[in-house]
Amino acid sequence: MTPKYSARKPHGTRTILLGLALEFAVLAPILLGLISASPLSAQTPAAATAPDLTGTWQGTLHVGQDLRTVLKVSKADGGGYKADFYSIDQAPQPFPVTKITLDGSAVKYSISAFDLKYEGKLSADGKTIEGTSTQAANSLPLVFTRATPETEWSIPKPPPPVPPMAADTNPNFEVATIKPSKPGAQGKGFTFRGGHFMTFNTDLNDLIAFAYGLHPKQIIDAPAWFATDLFDIEAKPDAEGRPSMKQMSVMAQKLLEDRFQLKFHHDKRELSVYVISVASGGPKMTKTASAPTDTPAFFFRALGDLTVRNQNMTDFATWMQNGVMDRPVVDQTGLTDRYDFQLKWTPDESQFAAFRGVGAVVPPPTDSATAPPLLYTAITEQLGLKMGPAKVPVGVIVIDHAEKPSAN
Repeated sequence: MTPKYSARKPHGTRTILLGLALEFAVLAPILLGLISASPLSAQTPAAATAPDLTGTWQGTLHVGQDLRTVLKVSKADGGGYKADFYSIDQAPQPFPVTKITLDGSAVKYSISAFDLKYEGKLSADGKTIEGTSTQAANSLPLVFTRATPETEWSIPKPPPPVPPMAADTNPNFEVATIKPSKPGAQGKGFTFRGGHFMTFNTDLNDLIAFAYGLHPKQIIDAPAWFATDLFDIEAKPDAEGRPSMKQMSVMAQKLLEDRFQLKFHHDKRELSVYVISVASGGPKMTKTASAPTDTPAFFFRALGDLTVRNQNMTDFATWMQNGVMDRPVVDQTGLTDRYDFQLKWTPDESQFAAFRGVGAVVPPPTDSATAPPLLYTAITEQLGLKMGPAKVPVGVIVIDHAEKPSAN
């Protein structure tokens, strides 16, 4: 999972992840020459030592929870610097810094994958950098301190890859912890990490949408708290291996029945939807080289900057309706292959409503010539698909009964 934050940061590797930020510090020791004890032969002061950023810098980002961040800086080939960024309380893997510079005492770096920028000022003793990390429209202070071998934080080792769960397994959650999300927590998402299924800042509409592949507008007669009460869930399957998306959905369905006492019946209603179809000229996406059992991915480096890996068009439509669109999305492409692709567009105010509710900020409209096109143009130009509004009969579920979750 890729990290992200708005006004308070989420957490590590998340399926629909909204990023996180980090900053680093610069070292600039200034050595003054000694003056001779002889009153007749004062020595000329030695030249100041140039600042040097190489080394390990660390600081804590306060985003509702404390996130320890580490920046490892080294010399780049041909001059200048390069760096790797770690958010060690979220994920053990490093993220490459796109650009890092030192100009006098001004330190700047950016991580384009997270739409993140940092600007800070190196202290006179070269031991700290005080600055601000900005992601989208959200800014947070971050102070870095140069680490020594004695003070350096240990970076966790990445967990070993989890092999796929047997395809014929019908898993349950052996243990499940459900807690109210912390007030003011930012971001929203689902992930499977370290053998555990986890959600953060998810309401019951999110959980039902994930479990049954629905848009919230396909959930009929739901009580108001479905959309307002937020939960963090951590659950361990009763079978070994990494579950497939279908197996995770099945476990989520069982969790909803057991802990939320969810009961419903199926129906069909004519609803306003978006339909995805193939544009003239055919699809422009790359067929994936991943195996069907490999983990699929659907994540945002920034709102409107989407990466998809190892997904078919039905998967893509489901994730788009759950995370982006304001109505259901129906796949009418007829494509059955799985694809890898990126999609960049400028969001409008009808998109990402669920994330705006937990602190994400949709970039404001811009007249910049370099801004990506709107979604409907981007999906045609970049993917060879079409997306447009329609009104068609779709499946819905009608809620008969539900309760707030039972105690852990």
